[in-house]
Amino acid sequence: MAKRIDVSGLSAYYGSHRAIDDISMTVEPRSVTAFIGPSGCGKSTFLRTLNRMHEVTPGGRVEGKVLLDDENLYGPNVDPVAVRRTVGMVFQRPNPFPTMSIFDNVAAGLRLNGTVRKSELADVVERSLKGANLWNEVKDRLNKPGSGLSGGQQQRLCIARAIAVEPDVLLMDEPCSALDPISTLAIEDLIGELKERFTIVIVTHNMQQAARVSDRTAFFNLAAVGQPGKLIEIDETERIFSNPSVQATEDYISGRFG
Repeated sequence: MAKRIDVSGLSAYYGSHRAIDDISMTVEPRSVTAFIGPSGCGKSTFLRTLNRMHEVTPGGRVEGKVLLDDENLYGPNVDPVAVRRTVGMVFQRPNPFPTMSIFDNVAAGLRLNGTVRKSELADVVERSLKGANLWNEVKDRLNKPGSGLSGGQQQRLCIARAIAVEPDVLLMDEPCSALDPISTLAIEDLIGELKERFTIVIVTHNMQQAARVSDRTAFFNLAAVGQPGKLIEIDETERIFSNPSVQATEDYISGRFG
């Protein structure tokens, strides 16, 4: 079930270095929110705080709150591994498990969680591959290695793997940056379908992509090199691209910097 995200006063650190500073925002359920901004402004760092992946980095820590509906994901009794099941992630480069078949790639999380009976596994794998618009392309070679697929197919396989465990939120960190235009279009179409079931947050350097796929857009920036990234503005995507409230947003979108 798609859930709402409420972030308040969140700062993230790598050791003593503050990477992002005092970010607050709301992400509505069953919507696509895009993060844009120049390189190094903390978009991906912030994305990784939403499912506690930031802590995997040595020295990574956060201050502030991330609420998924009413549950604080950084509460004292919250298991980070459980958070990552609830808030799934698709990375910049497709990362299917290279020694596993297509079937086993999708089933990996289900087997790890032990949430699906063996007799139901094939049905869930098929449903997930259909959900990622990949089933018709791979149904006759499910026992072949996932690494043998094209780049765009591999990324859709990773999306199938992520949605198989039925997360509430799906995070995507530049999911199309390594793909060709046709594969990019397939992923963008898929995002539009998946938002009917999931809350989606996507980091993208492609502003046209943000305009095409998202309902709301958040612009991040940093004052100077070495300074922490900040959320400058978040609004409906159409307004961000046509009439932003902050001059820096307009400067970035119009290509004056970045």
